[in-house]
Amino acid sequence: MTVTYDPLQVSGRVLSNDRVGAYHHLTVVAPGIAERTRPGTFVAMAVGGEHTGMLLRRSFSIYRTRSSGVYGGTVEVVFAVAGKGTEWLAGLRGGDILDVIGPLGRPFTLPRQPVPCVLVGGGYGTAPLFGLADRLRERGCAVHMVLGAATETRLFGLLEARRTSQSVEVSTDDGSLGVRGQVTTVLPALLQRTGAPVVYACGPMAMLRAVAAVAEERGARSQCAVEEAMACGVGVCMTCVLPVRGDDGHVRMVRSCTDGPVFRGDRVLWDEVGTVPAGTVGAPGAGGQR
Repeated sequence: MTVTYDPLQVSGRVLSNDRVGAYHHLTVVAPGIAERTRPGTFVAMAVGGEHTGMLLRRSFSIYRTRSSGVYGGTVEVVFAVAGKGTEWLAGLRGGDILDVIGPLGRPFTLPRQPVPCVLVGGGYGTAPLFGLADRLRERGCAVHMVLGAATETRLFGLLEARRTSQSVEVSTDDGSLGVRGQVTTVLPALLQRTGAPVVYACGPMAMLRAVAAVAEERGARSQCAVEEAMACGVGVCMTCVLPVRGDDGHVRMVRSCTDGPVFRGDRVLWDEVGTVPAGTVGAPGAGGQR
């Protein structure tokens, strides 16, 4: 049974903000959040300072947490600069104050029995998989990782993966490191070799769609942490909805931030993300199902 906790809002203090290749590794002292975190959950951070016009928070998967230390519990995230909000975060220095809410969302589900597991990460989407790998190894699961990116400089955590995983496969779109191609180039053979019944994935939506398809073809169940844009992070604004088929067979538009971000890969209607598919519960002409 997965234990979940109510999120907290804290005024965190930046402990460090380091450049790691193409990405930024931000560590924030956030007591209470660190202790509540489970692999797959995320935090939402206010950006721009007290007088900013940027009202919407930025959401990030949690890379690592430390529940104790000299300064208290810490939360670590990895991000790329993609706009004004992340540019502001990249400029933070030690001692700066950052408003943080977390942990948010539903975590990955862990296997009941020790089984081989394959973890697939795209770019800095690999970051939240390391905490998951720790939990899986604690349960006696063999961990195999697949890291993919457009080019070598966009990979994250390769050395850490090699230190902590039973095996590591690498793919890059341009062939600058590892196998030339996408993660699905190496995934089928890895699933066959390991016999892994479960695949965990985090990264771009196109990658998740492809990983979910390969897993289903090979008889494995996938859990995908989606990257839909989350404006509020707490389920109010409805900007991060996507179509997901429920246990009852009906498709509903669900919120990535509160119903996810982790979903079964075979339940997401990947080809129709960004639309309201015909027959979706609550859509015009869909009938009375709720």
